[in-house]
Amino acid sequence: MDQQSITGGENEIATIRPSTIRWIFGSLEGWSVLLFCFVLVGLPILALIWIAHLCTKFTITNQRVKIAKGIIFRTVDEIELYRIKDVRVNYSLLNQLFNIGTITIHSSDFTSKGGSLQLRYVADARAIRENLRNLVEQARRSRGVRELDLDRVG
Repeated sequence: MDQQSITGGENEIATIRPSTIRWIFGSLEGWSVLLFCFVLVGLPILALIWIAHLCTKFTITNQRVKIAKGIIFRTVDEIELYRIKDVRVNYSLLNQLFNIGTITIHSSDFTSKGGSLQLRYVADARAIRENLRNLVEQARRSRGVRELDLDRVG
């Protein structure tokens, strides 16, 4: 049996991890921790953040987005691409200088429970958002899914 028939035609498009180095220099939180490092208080904090970033993985396939987090208690969330309603990128001026951002995904999937899922401190977030947007459109077309928003009248 070949790999294509096992995975049901799902192909991995990208695997993304938060960027610790870009977070340090590209966010106010990072600069604060770096400042604390000079007095040796921030080194354990920096180590914990680095380990958390190493143990976080965002995977985008042609069918879904997977978010895996945690060391001891591992959590894996998945959103089918055709259920994604909106993809937004947030970044500050400092984030722009270091080309990182936070991608926020709003969906009708039960995983997000009416809220959103965030891919934080992602390098080249704007390009990834655009790629994700195109993948969502492809997934909707291939499944014949149309979005219907009903506003409450009355």
